Amino acid sequence: MANIDNKNLQVVCDYYLKGLSAKEISSKLGVSIDSVYYSLRKNNIQRRTAKENNDTRFENKQASFEVKKNLSVKEKKLFIAGIMLYWAEGSKWSGEKIVDFANSDSEMVKIFLMFLRKICGISESKLRIYLYCYEGQDIDKLISHWSKLTGISKEKFSKPYIKKSSKSIAKNKMLNGLVHIRYGDKKLLNLIRSWIKEISSEF
Repeated sequence: MANIDNKNLQVVCDYYLKGLSAKEISSKLGVSIDSVYYSLRKNNIQRRTAKENNDTRFENKQASFEVKKNLSVKEKKLFIAGIMLYWAEGSKWSGEKIVDFANSDSEMVKIFLMFLRKICGISESKLRIYLYCYEGQDIDKLISHWSKLTGISKEKFSKPYIKKSSKSIAKNKMLNGLVHIRYGDKKLLNLIRSWIKEISSEF
């Protein structure tokens, strides 16, 4: 087992300082992982817990979006509108890992998607739609409607949830169903929630 000399000790210290993994340090110094762990023990550097490792990987993971800076007056209005919409209709679950906005109003859905695309700079490949509708409704027609309205391909629709109901109720409630606009990046979820807190704290 090759030892890690003192001149490379700073790299070992980066295990905590920069969140490097033992594997990354091993590769960087050209030594075995066992040598890295030995050096950590020798220099009283405590190994991270499983939770700390997960948190570190999350922080080091590259975001899939790029928030626009220097917004115009109109874009600032869209920014506020998007935050307010998510505050009202976004998932409130504390264990949520994705952006999840649900609504049956076409205009609200379009504005929220505009917020994601123009302000948050999302990656289209991570957008998904989950349709909620009633038994007796034309599923293919609903998917076509929302696909056209959102600009999201039908292939990105998850298997719909179909609620059993009488035909009379189905005709009078959510004629086009309800959709969940989902974006799979917890970093964006955390950012949107932080924006909500900032605005709420001002009032």
